[in-house]
Amino acid sequence: MSRSSYSRRDFLQHSTIAAAATAVPFSWTTKAFANDEANDRPRIGCIGVGSMGTGDAQHHAHFGDVLAVCDVDMGHCLRAKNHDGIGKGKADAYEDYRRVLDRDDIDVVSVVTTDHWHTKIAVEALEAGKHVFCQKPLTLTLEENQLIRNACKKHPELVFVVGTQQRSQRDLFLRAVNMVHKGLLGDITKVTAGINGSPTGGPFKAVVPPADLDWYMWLGQAPLTDYMQRRCHYEFRWWYEYSGGKFTDWGAHHVDIATWALNQDKEGDGPVEINGTDAKHPVPYEDGYPTVDNCYNTSHDFNVICKYANGVELHVTSRGDNGVTFEGTKGRLFVNRGKITGKPIEENWDKDVWNDEAVRALYKDKPFEGHKENFYRCIREGGQPVSDVYTHVQTMNTCHLSAIAARLGRTIKWDPHTEQIVGDEQAAGFMARKPRPGFEILKV
Repeated sequence: MSRSSYSRRDFLQHSTIAAAATAVPFSWTTKAFANDEANDRPRIGCIGVGSMGTGDAQHHAHFGDVLAVCDVDMGHCLRAKNHDGIGKGKADAYEDYRRVLDRDDIDVVSVVTTDHWHTKIAVEALEAGKHVFCQKPLTLTLEENQLIRNACKKHPELVFVVGTQQRSQRDLFLRAVNMVHKGLLGDITKVTAGINGSPTGGPFKAVVPPADLDWYMWLGQAPLTDYMQRRCHYEFRWWYEYSGGKFTDWGAHHVDIATWALNQDKEGDGPVEINGTDAKHPVPYEDGYPTVDNCYNTSHDFNVICKYANGVELHVTSRGDNGVTFEGTKGRLFVNRGKITGKPIEENWDKDVWNDEAVRALYKDKPFEGHKENFYRCIREGGQPVSDVYTHVQTMNTCHLSAIAARLGRTIKWDPHTEQIVGDEQAAGFMARKPRPGFEILKV
């Protein structure tokens, strides 16, 4: 099939059947995604176009045409609409994401909102028949993990990728995971995920929201509260109302690598005990909730120990270097976004097992490429992306459990098979959150 004959209709028809059956082989290069004929390109809607969303939207525009941009901050929205690398002055601009999902001419949506909006929009996008790219962390609660996984199971014909780009860093994180999988470090006894601590700050003053911002919509499922500049946009990460602090912000990356390497990334896997006794918060807490509402409230100093049934410990910590350390009976290594170190690396213990074949296996029998390239390849060919929703849910279980244990300051028990906190009614109450009326997440 030639590029010129592969129309948008073919693209949609093929992507609909490919994930549900054996994919028809299709030969193309990365360049073939964004060819010169508009009807050969997927059509994209970008929901959330702040700082991160703008960068993601520019990347998506290499593979398709951005027909719509959406943000509750109209300043962000108009900037993306008129950006030469995104909307080019032609994309439609919306404040309400539902107007993007209602469009039949949108094939792919990019969801780069605040964390507490991710799952709701993503589930509705799947129900609307869209392929989904969603930034990490995908979920706000343990219940949301189950809701998004159920939605993806309902729609196997659609591709869903999570923005955990570390899974596409070949000579760093992929090499580390391969060494662990190949047993070169021996039996793993301990993994440390260094994710740094949240900043401290406040008290902050409540002010009138900017005219371009729909603050009521921005809050979404979260409790109605006065606008503070430091609650909004990038700073939302340091409030448990909208995020999980560093547990989910960086945990979605480094705990993900640890979970992948330990082969604890399948449904039914996960820790059985999470010790949050060594955790501090920048404001007073009572029963797991902050007692003041005008300061950052996520943990800034912690070492949470997650124990698996096989005895392996995963330390999720704010202390030490940012990165992941694997310790085994034969050796240890450290990896982050800038380096991979340790005797096994210095002596090339993996010289016979680190090759294109090993990388392809980690990429689920796809060729190595960036995570967005991998996303659009899976839409064309079928199959699961390297950063898939199912393994990410397992990572987020551990991240959310770590945050809950830290908030309560005690050890909690988790049954990874039933996906329930056991023997602790108060802790189990953190499984889900009651949304504001009108902002419930669809259960499918």
